[in-house]
Amino acid sequence: MCNLYNQTTAVEAMRGLFRGLDNRAGNIETGDVYPDRTAPIITREDEGHVLRSARWGLPSPPQFHSKSGIDRGVTNVRNTGSPHWRRWLGPDNRCLVPLERFAEPRPGKGAGNAWFIVTVDRPAFFAGIWVPEWTSIRKLKDGETTDGLFAFPTCEPNGVVAPIHPKAMPVILTETAELEAWLCQPWPEAKALQRSLPDDLLELVEEV
Repeated sequence: MCNLYNQTTAVEAMRGLFRGLDNRAGNIETGDVYPDRTAPIITREDEGHVLRSARWGLPSPPQFHSKSGIDRGVTNVRNTGSPHWRRWLGPDNRCLVPLERFAEPRPGKGAGNAWFIVTVDRPAFFAGIWVPEWTSIRKLKDGETTDGLFAFPTCEPNGVVAPIHPKAMPVILTETAELEAWLCQPWPEAKALQRSLPDDLLELVEEV
C-alpha cells in the first residue's frame, strides 16, 4: 500500500484552481511525505475551500492500538463499507490531498520502491478522508496530542500499478468536476469516484 508520496504543488497553483482559497496552512513545504508527517489538504466549508495542514494517518480501530494506547494511524482506507469508516464518509470529512507522484514497494525483500508519476499538466489530488481535532497518542514520548488527521481510500490497481502492487492503488482525481464532486456530493454519488486512474495518466518511473 502507498506509504510515501511527493507533493510539489505551490499554494498559488491551488489558488488558481480553487478560487477564494482560504489558506490556513501558511507556507507549505514541498517534497516527500511519509506516514505521520504533516502535509497540505483541501477541505470544503460553506464559505468555500480551505487549505489546511493535517497529519497523515486516520484513527485506527481500537483493537489495533498498542497495549500502551499508541495509535500509529491508518494511511490507506481499503474498505469504506466498514462501520469504523462509515462515520467519516460524508462531505464534512472529505478532503483533497495534492500530489505529484507516489510510491509502492517493489516485490521482494530490499527491492525498494517503484514511483508512479501523474502525467496530467494540472494539479492532481488523492481523494482523501480527514478527521479534525482528534485526540490520541501517536508517539509515547509526546503523550496525547490533538491533530487534524487524513488518509485516502484505495481502489483496484490500474494496468500501470498492478504489476508492482496487484492488490490496490490510491484513488487519484485530476478533473475539476471530480474534485468538486468528491468534496460536495453525498456518499452514494462520491463513492463512484473510488476507481482507478486511467492508465494513460500514470507513468512508472525508475528514478526520481
